[in-house]
Amino acid sequence: MIDEETRRKMREMGMGEMVEALDLQECDGTSMAVPFDDRMRMMVDYAYEEKYAASVKRLVGSARLRFPDAEMREMIYEGRRIDEMLIREAGTCQFMARAANVAIEGCTGTGKSYLTCCIAKQACGMRRSARYVRLPDLLMERDELAATERSNAKILKKYARFELLIVDEWLTEDVDDAAVSFLFELIERRYTSKSTVLCTQYTPAEWHGL
Repeated sequence: MIDEETRRKMREMGMGEMVEALDLQECDGTSMAVPFDDRMRMMVDYAYEEKYAASVKRLVGSARLRFPDAEMREMIYEGRRIDEMLIREAGTCQFMARAANVAIEGCTGTGKSYLTCCIAKQACGMRRSARYVRLPDLLMERDELAATERSNAKILKKYARFELLIVDEWLTEDVDDAAVSFLFELIERRYTSKSTVLCTQYTPAEWHGL
């Protein structure tokens, strides 16, 4: 039996999950009969899964998703005239390895925002940082900082660091020259290094006019 002082030291070293695994084993007579090497492997597996789950939960919370319960496996394809293979490929997040960008285009109510949240959760599951933001909210945050006589530097640095940035409602409202300049700078900082997903009702060919 491991004494309480040893348990305390393990928790102090950030090994709380190992203590939990040990407690579970000691409550299970069958586990206690298993050879030490196998018990250690079981404890390490338990601790790893617990830390992994906590890490993913923290990343999903930080992503501020519009649909935090969105799951790629719950996507409905039948009768929707959408490319299932293409969407599943996007769900692997392989485009992030190339720092490629994604544009999701469709009419209101077709599930664009839900899909982006699915992709973001997939990224979080790979322990990649993600962030969801509506363009109107992003520009409002920029304006609030400008009102305090602070430059765009802070907000640009904030949104440039996420490994995956999702900008929803892209160009659904008019943007002035200052906003256009800000968006160009944000995309420039992320270009070739981080992936950005733009969720929009318009084709890329229409963006310049907007």
